[in-house]
Parts: sequence; C-alpha cells; structure tokens
Amino acid sequence: MFPICELFNIRYPLIQGGMGNISHAALTAAVSNAGGLGTLGCGTLSVDEVASRIQETRTLTEQPFALNIAIRVSPYTEALIDLAIAEKIPVVSLSAGNPAPYIERLQAAGIKTIAVVASVKQALKAEQAGADVLVAEGVEAAGINSPLELTTLTLIPQLVDRVKIPVLAAGGIGDGRGLAAVLLLGAAGVQLGTRLIATEDAKVHPVYKSRLTDATDTDTRIIGRSVGFVRRVLDGPYVEHLTAETPTAFLDQTNESYHITGALEGDEEKGYVNAGLVAGLIRDVPTVAELFTRMMEEAEEQLKRTTARFATLTYNDDP
Repeated sequence: MFPICELFNIRYPLIQGGMGNISHAALTAAVSNAGGLGTLGCGTLSVDEVASRIQETRTLTEQPFALNIAIRVSPYTEALIDLAIAEKIPVVSLSAGNPAPYIERLQAAGIKTIAVVASVKQALKAEQAGADVLVAEGVEAAGINSPLELTTLTLIPQLVDRVKIPVLAAGGIGDGRGLAAVLLLGAAGVQLGTRLIATEDAKVHPVYKSRLTDATDTDTRIIGRSVGFVRRVLDGPYVEHLTAETPTAFLDQTNESYHITGALEGDEEKGYVNAGLVAGLIRDVPTVAELFTRMMEEAEEQLKRTTARFATLTYNDDP
C-alpha cells in the first residue's frame, strides 16, 4: 500500500483539489467512492453553505473526504476551521496563505493537515509548523498560482530532498504517465483538478467539459501578471477582453461570480473557466471510477516498461 493511502485511509494515492466555489458534493463523493480522497473546496462560500455541502456529501459516501480552506481567499477562515473540527472532518487542506496558525488546533482535534506550497521555502515552513502532508503545486495547475511560477517537474525533487513528510504533486497531471513520472521523482501521490472536471461525475456545464476535451496544448493562458497575479484559465472571449490595469480591478473582474458564470452556466462571454495545462491531454469524459482505474493501470504499466527498458540499456565504458 502507498503510505499516503494508509495515512488517509484511501485506496489510491489520488486526491481532489479544492476547486473553490464550483466544488460540490457529487464529485467529492465520487472521488472518495472511487478510492481517492475527495475534497470539498470552501472558496468564498459561507459557513452555512459549506456545512450544507458537508451533509450532502455524507449522504453520498461513507468514505473519508477532505475540506480545502483557501486562507486568504475566504472571509470565513476562522469559522471554517471551527466547522471542520465540529464536523470531525478527517483531513483539512490549507492553501493560499500561511497554514501555521491553524495546524496545531486541527491536529489536536485528530484532523490530518495538508499544506499547499509552491516553493522549497514554503514547504520547509509548513513542515516546521507540523503539517502532515504537502501538496507541491506547479504553475501548470489551474486557477490561482504562486507568482514564483515554479514547475511541477522541478519543484517535486527539490521538495522531497528537503522535507521528511510526504509530498503530493499537483499541476500538469491527468493520466497514468504523469502519475508514474512524479512517483519516480519521489512524490507520494498526486492532486488532480482539471482532469476531474472532465468526468461524468462533475456537475459543471457541458460546455466546460467539451472545451476541455477539445483543448490543445496552447489553449490555456496566464492572466494577471501585469498586476502581480498569476491565474491559469482556458482561453475564451471574456478573458481575451480583460482590461484590468490595477490589482483591485483584476480581482473585481475575476471574482468567483465570473468563474461560476463560465463553469456552471457555460457562458464564456460573461465569465471564464479555470483550466490547467493538462487540458491538452484530455480527450474523453469517463466516470471518476473509470479514470482512477485507468490511471493506476497506466502508471503500473509505464513503470514496468521503464524499468524493463532501463535494464536493457548498455553503456560505453571507454573514457
């Protein structure tokens, strides 16, 4: 068994990213029922809205699932920490901010903590604060990213060389080959976001899913760099005509209401959708269970093939 599976009491080393306000019970439960760790993203939702989604998820699965709290994004961070403790959520993922003030309180309640990081410095601080697991998120990932813009391929080996706790890879992973690659780099598993949107279980607008399956390698873009932000989205008319010239204007024009308009209503004239670079790899819309089975089989086959290929290599010993 993968150590991360034992830690979280799951079958596969696959966890769901938070996905903010478009996170919902059906997908979270589907991920957990398929053997991964489903995650409800709190985004900017109120405490009552999150509590309702927790209860709905529990009607759909008896398996463990996590809660993602985006620290600086949510106006209700402290109350959501209290909610996670009151609801006995087994795992809490902390992103978009400093997790240190919350880890001890969560762990005292028996909750495992995941810290989402984007650099070695952040990883070391999160480990020192007591995080159980790290998610190393490269700039390939969808949505809000670190302005450092480190890539998953370079970030994972640097982190596993410096920390003692498990590191999960996020950003640019959507099939078994990606899973195999980051396992070889030392990752304990992966966090998936965009790939889970293109599943039957995701309750988003069909236009969003079809846009992902039709996407090419160059169909995502970073917006916000000129005003100090890094957000990866799918190309579309709304983002093509963004004219935000200040940080405040950018935040106003990319707030969650516009993401909901694109993702749940399918209107990319008036809203946008987040998408990671992995969109270029997506060609079908399976169930989450089908996706996970395929990924694990592909990863196993890829690792066997790589091992066999390496065993047949010969080297020139001449100086």
